[in-house]
Amino acid sequence: MIINDREYIKPSKQARILSILDALAIDCNRSQHELGQSSGLSRAMVNQYLRSFQEQGLLCYQPTSGKSFSYVLTEEGEALRRKMFARHCSELVRLYSALKQSILDKVQRLSRRGVRKVVLFGASETCEVVLSALRQSSFEVAALVDNDQEKHGKIFQGQVIASPRILEDLPCQAVIITTYGHQDDIRRQLAPLAQLTGMEIVTL
Repeated sequence: MIINDREYIKPSKQARILSILDALAIDCNRSQHELGQSSGLSRAMVNQYLRSFQEQGLLCYQPTSGKSFSYVLTEEGEALRRKMFARHCSELVRLYSALKQSILDKVQRLSRRGVRKVVLFGASETCEVVLSALRQSSFEVAALVDNDQEKHGKIFQGQVIASPRILEDLPCQAVIITTYGHQDDIRRQLAPLAQLTGMEIVTL
């Protein structure tokens, strides 16, 4: 659940706790080292959390073999996990909605200039959010293209992924770069065609 390389949205203490509780709900036989890897904590910190959970009646230690233990959530521990998970999901939904609105705000200037037919460049997770946002608008997605040949011909969110070469024969008013990686490279790639056809290149 926890992504350890975040720069702008740092996992909170509550998120770390939820990560450990979730991991134990899935597999109570995970070692402290494995719990540390999934939650981004040192083994010593995981040990402190586990002892605190035990003191609060959230889990119990069950010996397995030798010095090994299973960390089994109690009813109170599982109830807390569900409550925290619900709040976590609620926050994610609000962030997702805010991201979609941010995308719509950025592309509305195209709509005000009469742009309706667009192509999306980059079949990525970001593209999935963009497609969801554009379904609430008047834009027509003429095509979805990507430089990765292994993706060509595959279906992505109802769109067939094509080669960027189709842009040479496909009339469109704007290309929206729907990936945050390699935006500058893609812009340079599209620049000659944009100069020739007058299509606009849009970055998020």
